[in-house]
Amino acid sequence: MTMARRGEWVQIRRVVLPAGARAPQVPEDTAAVPLELKVKGFLVEETARCGETATVRTSLGREHRGVLVAVDPPYDVGFGPPSKALLGIGEELRGMLRGKVERP
Repeated sequence: MTMARRGEWVQIRRVVLPAGARAPQVPEDTAAVPLELKVKGFLVEETARCGETATVRTSLGREHRGVLVAVDPPYDVGFGPPSKALLGIGEELRGMLRGKVERP
């Protein structure tokens, strides 16, 4: 099983609503399956293996907990794996704008 370390870009999955607990207007075939949430973010724990419960912090700073399903997950739109050089830029820029990070 693949192992991730703190700060690595990963994806988790969790069930938001189990099958049968969905809204009554949802079509039968949709209601028969659980509603799942998939979230990509930076691993918060020291280490985690795929299949284990883990916490991620998104690029917006929100934390979500679920089952780790991928390490360095690719974007489904066909851009390939994320660029490691670009992953932290949003957080760094927000820090610079708040005056918390020194500019190079």
